[in-house]
Amino acid sequence: MLLAKAISFPNLHINIDTLPKSFSLFGFDVAFYGVIIALGMILGIAMAVYEAKKTGQDTSVYTDFAIFAIIVSVVFARIYYVVFSWDYYSEHLGEIINIRGGGLAIYGGVIGAVLTAIVYCKIKKYSLGLLMDTGVLGLLVGQIIGRYGNFFNREAFGGAVSNSHPFVMRLYFGKEFAIDQVPEQVASKMEHISGKSLVELGYVQVQPTFLYESLWNLIVLIVILVFRRKKAFNGEVFLWYLFGYGIGRFIIEGMRTDQLLIPGVEWPISQVLSAVLVVAAVAIDIAIRLKKRPENIPEESQED
Repeated sequence: MLLAKAISFPNLHINIDTLPKSFSLFGFDVAFYGVIIALGMILGIAMAVYEAKKTGQDTSVYTDFAIFAIIVSVVFARIYYVVFSWDYYSEHLGEIINIRGGGLAIYGGVIGAVLTAIVYCKIKKYSLGLLMDTGVLGLLVGQIIGRYGNFFNREAFGGAVSNSHPFVMRLYFGKEFAIDQVPEQVASKMEHISGKSLVELGYVQVQPTFLYESLWNLIVLIVILVFRRKKAFNGEVFLWYLFGYGIGRFIIEGMRTDQLLIPGVEWPISQVLSAVLVVAAVAIDIAIRLKKRPENIPEESQED
């Protein structure tokens, strides 16, 4: 007999009996995933606008940019996810545009936002580095909140862990979570840990990687807020983001059971991309800082 709960964190003494994936509004089913993503976007824009106002910038630059960036980012986030899940979508073409149940890759969204920023700043003749330093605060807020969409969808979780793990999360089988959604590596490890089948247990207990990433992003945001005034050039804060987020994502991605893999080599694409971005961010930051040293600036420029 399956247990009545939906999700619990036994060692944190948190029990959630009901956690539906959607609710009805005027006869339409509205997915909590979409609501949370939208909330993250709204609060992210508010954060960027607040920072722009605080630093004496024209806030309309960011509200206008957000309109384009959100649309392009969602499209790129979906494209990224579909490309690296092509084995499934090649046989389910009609599902490609169905994002209500999840399937948005944050790195795809970041790529879309950066490309939009480049084009936008070129047209508006605005500082790309300044826009990215300001906008990245909103991006982090969106990521912190958006990860809870995965929580409602029972996705983006990590491998099986024992009862002693401090953040162990139990997902109970029922209407919103079925046994066939459990990855094989989780199922086999659970049987090893418990000595019982998943059907007998009625749940899986895994690492809440959505929570890890949300908390890590919060730490990155706090660090950036504390040190952003010490940046040496426009664009450096964004490099700090790539470095900080990249480290966290590289580690957390290794815990997940639903990794998007590079075809042929079967490496987790997000781990590879994270490693590349961390190295690139450090290299670019050092190079620009060295270039801006007084001894490396031509005398004519110093006089100006």
